[in-house]
Amino acid sequence: MSSLDSLVIVGASQAGGRAAQAARGAGFDGRIVLIGEEEWIPYERPPLSKQLLKGDEGIERVQLHPRSFYEEKSIELKLGTPVTGIDRGARQVRVGGEVVKYDRLLLATGARVRKLPLPGADLPGVFYLRTIQDSHAIRARLKAQPRVVVVGGGFIGLEAAASARACGCEVTVLEAADRLMGRAIAPEVGAHFVELHRKHGTDVRLGAQIVRFEGAGKIERILFADGTSLACDLLIIGIGIVPNVELAAEAGLVVDNGIVVDEHGRTSDPDIFAAGDVANQPNAWAGRRLRLESYQNAQDQGMAVGRNMAGESHIHNDRLWVWSDQYETNLQMIGAPSAWDRLAYRGDSASGSFTAFYLHGGKIVGINAINNGREVRTLERLMASGVSVTPDQLADPAVNLRKIGG
Repeated sequence: MSSLDSLVIVGASQAGGRAAQAARGAGFDGRIVLIGEEEWIPYERPPLSKQLLKGDEGIERVQLHPRSFYEEKSIELKLGTPVTGIDRGARQVRVGGEVVKYDRLLLATGARVRKLPLPGADLPGVFYLRTIQDSHAIRARLKAQPRVVVVGGGFIGLEAAASARACGCEVTVLEAADRLMGRAIAPEVGAHFVELHRKHGTDVRLGAQIVRFEGAGKIERILFADGTSLACDLLIIGIGIVPNVELAAEAGLVVDNGIVVDEHGRTSDPDIFAAGDVANQPNAWAGRRLRLESYQNAQDQGMAVGRNMAGESHIHNDRLWVWSDQYETNLQMIGAPSAWDRLAYRGDSASGSFTAFYLHGGKIVGINAINNGREVRTLERLMASGVSVTPDQLADPAVNLRKIGG
């Protein structure tokens, strides 16, 4: 299909693994080299804070494909070794003591955890959750049912908290802001999740101002600005991630909150692409550039870019759908609204199943579906239609949402 000889993918991540799969699927018959810093073949990250953390999901269930897939597709794996540099002039990357040549290169370098710069944050018993190794290490300690403290009220922190409670642990969530999941959902929806966690016995503390962590050779307590303290045996910190742009920046590619790409995934060098958590991409739904930290984007952008590297031309426009499972509650989000002037609700939040609509100028700009996954496709189509709606229409169960604007 293509006169290209070699595709190199830096990052054996979900985006990188899917790109390799898609390039072969598009008919590329040349050399594909997939390079990963971790020892693991490409895997999905969502189970790390849920099924794998609770121990009822085997590693083979989180892998994109078994190792035999890469052998059958003649995809070379170079794992457990980082890429230390890119020579754009020579079209090659440095891996350990060797160089690997490329015709086209994909940077699927992902992101690393954001560290909490407080005294004692490096004590034994303090963990971050990003990799299979992290999940295994935390799971091993949950078996003793320690007093668990989670710093960070975002998706990862809350999912980890729910998993720890499912393991029978005493759990406290500390969030510096005045609401949970503040980057993703409205305060009113966040309040529902505060009550959800408290109902399951988790101590949720908003506006928590941590000063330092203390312990004799391991984490034992957390000290706050008001002079109080909290006992802790196991600390999980989840305060976001930082895109791994260093390779791209050193190679002279344009970076700005990620590696800047166009709608085809190309960077400022037409033979170098980027995908996944590290890519800063245009998005027509949001009307602005975004760096998306989601399973769906990593999968879909990775596959689109893989086909493009093989010679096709696919525009990736992420549908802005993400989800989080906490206890028995499933939260699905559509859109990435930066502003809204009204919130409308369909269903009763007390029942645990409802939908929140974010409205701006009479148009739907975002949706949160709580335990209402069967309606998500309908809701997504309604938002995509751009039709003007009223809060009363959205709230009235007698109104068929499939027929609005139809």
